[in-house]
Amino acid sequence: MSQRVDFWFDPLCPWAWITSRWIHEVAEHRDLDVRWHVMSLSVLNEDKDVPESYKEMIERGWGPVRIAIAAEERYGAEALGRLYTELGTRRHNERREWSPELFREALTAAGLDPELADAADDTSLDPAVRASHKDGIDRVGQEVGTPVIEIDGHAFFGPVVTPIPRGEQALRLFDGVLAVASVDGFYELKRTRTRDPIFD
Repeated sequence: MSQRVDFWFDPLCPWAWITSRWIHEVAEHRDLDVRWHVMSLSVLNEDKDVPESYKEMIERGWGPVRIAIAAEERYGAEALGRLYTELGTRRHNERREWSPELFREALTAAGLDPELADAADDTSLDPAVRASHKDGIDRVGQEVGTPVIEIDGHAFFGPVVTPIPRGEQALRLFDGVLAVASVDGFYELKRTRTRDPIFD
């Protein structure tokens, strides 16, 4: 029987991208039923006192999450996972900026209508973005970022890790994260990040 994994992501976040590739790695070796969901750093940080450069980044972050929601609404959650892979590869691995051209490329590569790129500016999608975000964040609380993951009813933020764990290391991390998350009353493990994201 497959193990359900719900994964909330913002395409903007490099750390969520690495974690998502780790989940893909685990799924190569385990029977996982991964369900992808939209989360939004733009929503999470809209009322927070953050540096101006970060405000500008999260303002640009509305475009990709609107497109993701539009794709999910038209094609379903499985298509959302494919789109995230195409968006993330271009944004993080290729280090490209968000643009209509990038959005159309990613949609086409994911087998979706490239005209959905126009959804980047469609504010009518914002309530659905907020609802998906709320669904994820309500499982873990407000003092986190992206990604949020729920496995077997146990939700948590992270893990934040670099580079992408592979092979046996990926499986050990999966089992360990689930082990600590399943302990009632367990809240936090943390140490200072000393490396930038590595996408290899």
